[in-house]
Amino acid sequence: MTAAGRSGPGRRARAAGGDHRAAMRVIALATVMHMLRSRRFYARLITVVVAVRALGQIGQENQASTMARLAAWDKRQVERFERKAKSQGRAVKGTVQMVRSGAPRDLARKMNRT
Repeated sequence: MTAAGRSGPGRRARAAGGDHRAAMRVIALATVMHMLRSRRFYARLITVVVAVRALGQIGQENQASTMARLAAWDKRQVERFERKAKSQGRAVKGTVQMVRSGAPRDLARKMNRT
């Protein structure tokens, strides 16, 4: 192909596409400039920032509250297990003492009577 063949219709199409992109950039820039001059934009922006911050704080408080409830539940469970273990320890200790002391003397007499 020759240099003239390369600068044919394809070259014009790219230039037209480039003009379209340039026009879109100018429109976007004008829109941004208009928004930055608008009081309504700043009012909405401030409202969004305050709302996002408030939601963030609510989330943190909710997480802290959940963690406090979880810690309290865990503490109650540990106390319950400790009481249960203590009770079972007393029961085992009592059983061991009964085994060491042997059968009650009255029981042997009662068994012979019946």
